[in-house]
Amino acid sequence: MIAAPRFRLSADDRRNLRTALPFIAPWIVGFFAFTLYPIVYSLYLSFTHYSGFGDATPAGFENYQHMVSDSLFWQSLGNTLYYTALAVPVGVVVAIVLALMMNQNVREVAIYRAAFYVPSILPLFALTFIFIVLLNPGFGLVDYVLGLVGLPAVNWLGDALWTKISIVLLAQLGAGGPALIFLASLRAVPAELYEAARLEGAGPLRRFYKITLPLITPVILFDLIYGTILGVQIFTPAYVLAGGTSGGGAYTTGPENSLLFYVFYLYKSAFQYSDMGYAAALAWVLFVISVVLSFAILRWSRQWVHYEGA
Repeated sequence: MIAAPRFRLSADDRRNLRTALPFIAPWIVGFFAFTLYPIVYSLYLSFTHYSGFGDATPAGFENYQHMVSDSLFWQSLGNTLYYTALAVPVGVVVAIVLALMMNQNVREVAIYRAAFYVPSILPLFALTFIFIVLLNPGFGLVDYVLGLVGLPAVNWLGDALWTKISIVLLAQLGAGGPALIFLASLRAVPAELYEAARLEGAGPLRRFYKITLPLITPVILFDLIYGTILGVQIFTPAYVLAGGTSGGGAYTTGPENSLLFYVFYLYKSAFQYSDMGYAAALAWVLFVISVVLSFAILRWSRQWVHYEGA
């Protein structure tokens, strides 16, 4: 039996390693201290009862078993999935429309692209406060415009039917970032395909559905997965729209708990109810949900994503 050759570093490799280690050491230390350790520790906490003070006591699977009978857990999960199922497809459509607009050959197109992109880099906390003013049923611009066209005013922030729709609309202010990615994919579509389609008599809509849309499906897949991961973690807009904190320090969750999203409930469990163990269990369940949804989208993508050269 022939022994496998031993791997040995040459003198140059060892010298290069010694030179590189001081540069990568801060990243390695930061990864273990601020990423890997919190992940492992949160997994440990999910099997304990821990208030954030004192020592954690072992709890086995009690935190996970409690979720089955926790009505707030199921409501927060339902609110989150409802928001994600609505906001992600709408966001993809809005981003594609913005990309098509930014792809037009017009003067000062760079200014328009910057204007579409700027809202996506503004602080979400500030954007949400601006949105509250726009949606205010008393003096908001949105209800004023609805009144001009003869439509009834909507209680965007006080009606459980419309609160999640409000956050879906707010999420579209960040569509400028994905729109730039779609713009890059649009610019990569070969012009010869459009020329051939025009010679065959294909109109703009037919060219879009037969050429543009199939060729940008990889980017659509990326946006769906990325948007889904962000969607199930929605927190800041819900917290701000719900009013932050009410009197006595109790965190509000909107009318009929309509703004009680999953991460919002995780936050309440950790910092209002002082149940860090249950919050850690919620975090790991959310991780599993994100992985399952991502793999489901990937599997579904085999039916409609077209890769170049495939």
